[in-house]
Amino acid sequence: MNIILLGPPGAGKGTQSAGLVERHGMKQLSTGDMLRAAVKAQTPVGIKAKAVMDRGELVSDEIVSDLIDAELEAMGAETGAIFDGYPRTAAQADSLDEILAKHGRSLDHVIELGVDEDALVERITGRFSCANCGALYHDTANPTSKEGVCDNCGNTEFKRRPDDNEETVRKRMQEYRAKTAPILPGYEARNIVTRVDGMAAIDEVAGAIDAILG
Repeated sequence: MNIILLGPPGAGKGTQSAGLVERHGMKQLSTGDMLRAAVKAQTPVGIKAKAVMDRGELVSDEIVSDLIDAELEAMGAETGAIFDGYPRTAAQADSLDEILAKHGRSLDHVIELGVDEDALVERITGRFSCANCGALYHDTANPTSKEGVCDNCGNTEFKRRPDDNEETVRKRMQEYRAKTAPILPGYEARNIVTRVDGMAAIDEVAGAIDAILG
């Protein structure tokens, strides 16, 4: 089983990918994680990517394709793949089809986690974590039991990610729509796109995805 999880940052792709790995033994292929790992391990692709990044340039589609190709080669045919954050463009979608075919695979499902933009802004801007133990909280959905005190370790210092602000979230949404819109029609023509309410509870979203995968 090979699937693409689509959705803007904060839609829950990482959470749902982790669940699929646990429940179905699939492997999450996040291009960002793969890139960092390849650079750290100094693989041939990693060395090439580091040289590009050191010049302040964006990593090319070719390098990303090489990463995915190598990962699928190492995985073995019996393990399903979850593509997280890739493809982002029509050219990358074409490249993915070629790489999958090379490894005797094909794309089974494209699952888009739909979100309400205003609700997503609230979800993301309300996030904070304990500066000591890393426990996660939310202003309204999951506040600390005692204001200003971590439930887990009793620490009184918290932190928020600097990019968890409304302007950044709305910009990410705009970029997601601009980048994703071109790739969906091709997948819709193949009748493999399904949309799931990404704003539902985590377990509900997981159940909906499991129902799609069958």
